[in-house]
Amino acid sequence: MLRSLHIENIAVVKSADIEFGSGMTVLTGETGAGKSVIIDSINMLTGAKVSREVIRSGEDHALSEAVFDGVPEDLKVFLSELGIECEDGEVIITHKLTSDGRSSIRVNGRTVTKAALKDISKQLISIHGQHDSQALFNKSSYTDMTDSYGDCWSMRDEYREIYRELDLYRKKLSELNSDEEEKARRKDILEYQIKDIDSKKLKDGEEETLEAEKLRLANIEKINKHLNFAHRALCGGERGGDVAYLLSRTSDALKKIIDVVPDASDVSEKLMDMSYEVSDLADRIKALSSDDGEDPEAKLDKIESRLEVISSLKRRYGRDIKAILEFRDKAERELDDIELSDERAEQYKKTIAELESRAKIAAKILSEHRKAAAREASVKIMDVLSYLDMPKVKFEITVTETEELTPTGQDKIEFLTATNPGEPMMPMSDIASGGEMARIMLAIKSVLNEKDGVGCAVYDEIDTGISGKTSRKIGVKLKEIAVHSQILCVTHSAQIATLADNHYLISKKEVDGRAHTSIRLLGRDERIEEAARILGGINITEAQRQAARDMIDDTEK
Repeated sequence: MLRSLHIENIAVVKSADIEFGSGMTVLTGETGAGKSVIIDSINMLTGAKVSREVIRSGEDHALSEAVFDGVPEDLKVFLSELGIECEDGEVIITHKLTSDGRSSIRVNGRTVTKAALKDISKQLISIHGQHDSQALFNKSSYTDMTDSYGDCWSMRDEYREIYRELDLYRKKLSELNSDEEEKARRKDILEYQIKDIDSKKLKDGEEETLEAEKLRLANIEKINKHLNFAHRALCGGERGGDVAYLLSRTSDALKKIIDVVPDASDVSEKLMDMSYEVSDLADRIKALSSDDGEDPEAKLDKIESRLEVISSLKRRYGRDIKAILEFRDKAERELDDIELSDERAEQYKKTIAELESRAKIAAKILSEHRKAAAREASVKIMDVLSYLDMPKVKFEITVTETEELTPTGQDKIEFLTATNPGEPMMPMSDIASGGEMARIMLAIKSVLNEKDGVGCAVYDEIDTGISGKTSRKIGVKLKEIAVHSQILCVTHSAQIATLADNHYLISKKEVDGRAHTSIRLLGRDERIEEAARILGGINITEAQRQAARDMIDDTEK
């Protein structure tokens, strides 16, 4: 339900706030007072194209903001997918249009695109008028409208699950049945790539090992020089000048005074242990410079050659050996798919046949329920059209089987009408006039609206060109719809206005040389006066006031 609307700088409205209630709300006012501003403001919130010409003269922006509550669960899920929180089932939509033509759209404070706004708003509000064609010209909506009326959603969901699986296997089969020459060419490429990689016998981590060995060999002379020095210093010095020899001699010297200096024994033992440890370190240093007898230059050439092989593979298949091996495994899986495609295709064909059979059965069940719903709804809509003084208009919802299965079933649903006797039934978008369209649309909504899921419907001057008697009947139908969803109606008809639960007056006056429009909720006496004005024009008589009073009293009974 639309709970409130805030307007800034739109046409003749400087600023206005409207609090809407449930049931049926009407907005009236003299021609030019600014009733269309309400529609323009709501249109801004639906993602409809709005020209910057709506911006009030002299201002740099126009703004429309609305608060909706009672948000349906499907919309909550959709908003969640967009990262929008919906606390307490409330949605706040803000659309700001600047004088340079830029739009800023926010839903609960989060910026969204115009396309997202359209998807969001269509679950919150619908706008209808004598020139409105959105609902009746959009044939894709016919199926949803019929399914909503017939409570067909559970059957449609069951069918849709089967269809989704069917569509998946059809796509898989289509991919397998791609051009045979392309498959052969791809197979040759994959076989070459796998053979090319396998022939090089790559090992994960090999490149790092080779690079380290390359660095060592490039510095072999420097390494050997310092290792030899370190070895000689520790254990291989001439004339007994190495560390191990000196430690051993020092230990022996201390042993000779143990009998007179007992504490020297412990120091002597530690020095001898250090001598052994130094000898061990000298052996380890010698091992670091071990020579396998191979020419370092020749070994370096071999490493360079191997690294070049790896580099060549990296240029073709991946950034490192791990990526190259992963590429190879992926190529092997793709090759297996190609080689097994004939066998897999037969499996897919069998699965598709089974799913098509199940889908057709589910579609048949769904179609029967749709046909029953269509027949019932057609009769009810005809009754409403007759009530709205269109007794000669024929209307029918037709459900015909299609050759192909579709995501919504195997049906084509049409709304057909004949507005004059003797004329053939045709799609109503082809033949209905503006005035006829408004009443046909109202008839459809009065029958289907209870289940269409939209919490607020706006009717813009659908009484144009219609007699007072028929207008009253339109008002009655709007009142009936308002039992199930909120109705906002911009009208010039006293017959409709006096049926409202809430009545707003839109008026315009001059302030400081500029036009200002205001919007206010009317009390009972003010409603009578406004309805009398609509009935009588400039000079209001007591008879007109009494007529207005009688219509309101009749509504309140």
